[in-house]
Parts: sequence; C-alpha cells; structure tokens
Amino acid sequence: MKYVISWNERPQGSPAEYENAQKRILEVFGQWKAPANFKIEFFVVRVGDWGGYLLVDCDDPLMVHKFCSMLPAFEMEARPVVAVEDAVRVELEVMAWRDGLKGK
Repeated sequence: MKYVISWNERPQGSPAEYENAQKRILEVFGQWKAPANFKIEFFVVRVGDWGGYLLVDCDDPLMVHKFCSMLPAFEMEARPVVAVEDAVRVELEVMAWRDGLKGK
C-alpha cells in the first residue's frame, strides 16, 4: 500500500524552543534507518516552511504509524493512496455497474 505522509511543525514557544526542537529533530532523524518494508518513493520539504511530503510503499500500517510517531514536534498525517490509472479503472467499472441497474 502506498501512503502520502505530510507533516507540519507543531506550534512551539519561544525562538529558543524552536531552535532546540530543530536540533532534536535532526538528531533523531539522522539516526533513523528506513525498515526494509518501508520503500521511500519521494521525500520532499516545502521550500521556506517546516514541513513536507513523503510517498512511501509499505505493507505494514504499523510501520507507517511508527514513522509518524518518531518526531513529536511535527503533526503528521498519513493517507493511503492508489495510482490514478487504478482509480479510474474501478470508477469506470462501478459506473458501468450503476448504469446497468434497473430503475424503480
């Protein structure tokens, strides 16, 4: 299953608290290693912002949850996604099925 994970920095406090949070984030993330079943397809940061997006292919939702729990200074959101061609295919299938229903 593919997931798009987005993150935004949680509101902190003073500038010093933001600086300390940034140091801790980089310290923790710098030691993290992606598990074998956590295939990163893209990982980007929004320019000029403290957040970004990650597309990951992972067969274990608990690994996704674990990743999202790793950095509590961020609000993380993980959404399962499918390829557009697969979505269109099943939408066409259900439209054909729906069009074939007998009216009341």
